[in-house]
Amino acid sequence: MNRSAVPYAILFVGVLIASTASIMITGAINLGISPIAIAAGRISLAALILTPLAWAKAGPELRRVSRRDLGLAMIAGICLAAHFASWISSLAYTSVASSTALVTTNPVFVALATWLIFRERLTVGTWVGVLLTVVGSALIGLSDRSGAGAAPLLGDGLALLGAVTVSGYFLLGRLLRARMSLLPYIWLVYTTAAVVLLVANVFIGQSLLGLPPVGYLLILGLALGPQLLGHTAFNWAIKYLSPTLVTVAILGEPIGSAAMALLMFQQPLLPLQLAGGAVLLLGIAVAILAEHRRSPRPAPALDRTAPVGG
Repeated sequence: MNRSAVPYAILFVGVLIASTASIMITGAINLGISPIAIAAGRISLAALILTPLAWAKAGPELRRVSRRDLGLAMIAGICLAAHFASWISSLAYTSVASSTALVTTNPVFVALATWLIFRERLTVGTWVGVLLTVVGSALIGLSDRSGAGAAPLLGDGLALLGAVTVSGYFLLGRLLRARMSLLPYIWLVYTTAAVVLLVANVFIGQSLLGLPPVGYLLILGLALGPQLLGHTAFNWAIKYLSPTLVTVAILGEPIGSAAMALLMFQQPLLPLQLAGGAVLLLGIAVAILAEHRRSPRPAPALDRTAPVGG
């Protein structure tokens, strides 16, 4: 494979793996497990799995991390914790289609922040790709006209909050990955998120003990799949691709989730959902083409630290 294509391939695989998250989360919620417990279990298991590997392979780098970078990594972890808490909670109140569509509107926030904060000029093609993907997400959300869920407006608001907080997570990741290798970065971020969510879990009176055996399997699946493989692939790719492109590509997640829901739960795909999926794919393609056509700029050598498990 052409080395320049490696980040795109890893990003694509990460999106496929991440698409399984809403399916497993919905299954866990249906078993009566609280959304915050699901979030805490998912990220805590991922952090525990990473701990011996991180300190064995990246101990010296972790000890050299500056106070500034440590603080930024902790803020990124807080953003990630807020993202999981809000988005996973949204699945208890609104439909999977609406939740995943709204949470993937984050390219709007990333593009605006990249433009306003980092003063990075975005190409016309990138803006067109962002617009198309947002339109596709809106069509998928509008397809859920029945207002399925216990409190659709609350669920939609939580999903939007998840989009805002994950945008902060990706933007901070862009800064830190420029000077930190993958393993110490994700360990610091995931561990911070785990501590925040475990404290939140205790505060609301929830427990990770006494869950159904299938519930533990689903949380383990979330930790190994969408978290360690999916999110780690995103964190790897963001060093070589723009944060806007990474977040635009992640908009393919609702398509994968809808396809799996059709196969596993026989949930029908509505015409408006299919149209939205087509627009999403078009937007992703436009953004990728725009990224290729940007003015050449020095690119770092590919990180020798491969995504965990991949």
